[in-house]
Amino acid sequence: MDKIVSYSTSRFNRTICVPFCSQDYNKIVCNSVKFRKALDALIGQFSELFPAEIGTGYKLKDNRKSKKLSIPIRRIKVSGVSYTVRPSFVMPYMTGMVKDVEKAIFLRKFDVSFWALAYVFGRDPMYWYRIETSLGRNSLVGTTVRNPEDLPKHLVADEKHTKILGDKTYVATTVGNGCVLGASIAIDAGEESLTRSYGIFKKEAQCIKPDYSPKTVNTDGWLSTQNAWKTLFPYIFLIACFLHIYIKIRDRSKKKFKDIYEQAVTKLWNCYEAENKASFSQRVRRLYEWAKKTSIPCFMTEKIKKLRNNIASFSIAYDHAGSHRTSNMLDRLMQRMDRHLFGTQYFHGFLSSAELNIRAWALILNFAPSNPITNKKHNGVQSPAERLNHFRYHDNWLENLLISASLGGYRAPPPNPL
Repeated sequence: MDKIVSYSTSRFNRTICVPFCSQDYNKIVCNSVKFRKALDALIGQFSELFPAEIGTGYKLKDNRKSKKLSIPIRRIKVSGVSYTVRPSFVMPYMTGMVKDVEKAIFLRKFDVSFWALAYVFGRDPMYWYRIETSLGRNSLVGTTVRNPEDLPKHLVADEKHTKILGDKTYVATTVGNGCVLGASIAIDAGEESLTRSYGIFKKEAQCIKPDYSPKTVNTDGWLSTQNAWKTLFPYIFLIACFLHIYIKIRDRSKKKFKDIYEQAVTKLWNCYEAENKASFSQRVRRLYEWAKKTSIPCFMTEKIKKLRNNIASFSIAYDHAGSHRTSNMLDRLMQRMDRHLFGTQYFHGFLSSAELNIRAWALILNFAPSNPITNKKHNGVQSPAERLNHFRYHDNWLENLLISASLGGYRAPPPNPL
């Protein structure tokens, strides 16, 4: 790990990305009166894309032409600070036009390799790698969640085991409302390291809502994970994942002890389906009594005993409507993360590049369109982020992501380096 450096965000992002079509933009960008009129309309409609001080007014600063793309770019000054206004059809850092890269970046949702993208779309593999990685500089929470009131009250969190240069590391992952809202590398599974990694989610969430504190988080039984969340949010309720009990029984008995396995899991899920806390506790106790009287493998009895001894940690979910009793929502997204990591043969190089890589993956997953069947099921809503927000800035998914990432997704400068 001596080659790994700590990840931290760059200085506060001063690029405002706003929805413009290229034809309209080219007509007004060089005309100060028309440009101000168009910008005023956008400020009135989407004030969250602009600095909070925009309400006190702004000054048109200058008109520059991008050397890379030969596109005029305007700058404005707000409260003495200069900001670049970038149209949504242009990629960050003027690396390309959205229409030229959108389909290639969409394929990264399915982990198509960079050299394959270069073969089909031209350029070279590093070009596509840099475009994707640049997305990881944005706040996951601020980019994904438009309205602070839509920040999820109930979360699911777990660590994905992975490697950097062959050394074992972990991706501390936070999921809410079907979106990945936190993905940060932890160099070990200790409480201090996990607190630091999960803390990035807290800082990003409190950038858009300073008093944000989730009500519950579903985790596995790893004590360091639970302590990390209690440290970050002292008043949060920890819910133990019921699914993990089932998985640990299934993985060791489904084939070897098929008959008794079927009986045990039927009774186990009968406990899960209890309608209230009292019924759940009673069914768990009856399950344990059955396990002691029946000739079942010792490891099954131990898992059922663990469930009984920690009834409070499992049954607390009944006190919080909408909380997650299992980690299903996170597990589905982690399956995609697993394919992503396997496709790249895990991380290579520095911790900073690994962090940017996994954050970019999360944003693409949040904003890229779902398959048509899923879209039809959700009445045409095309992505997890759109389902969370009930809103999209632009019909093109990549432009929608870039607009959502105006100012780096931060409504205010991060309080500390992340």
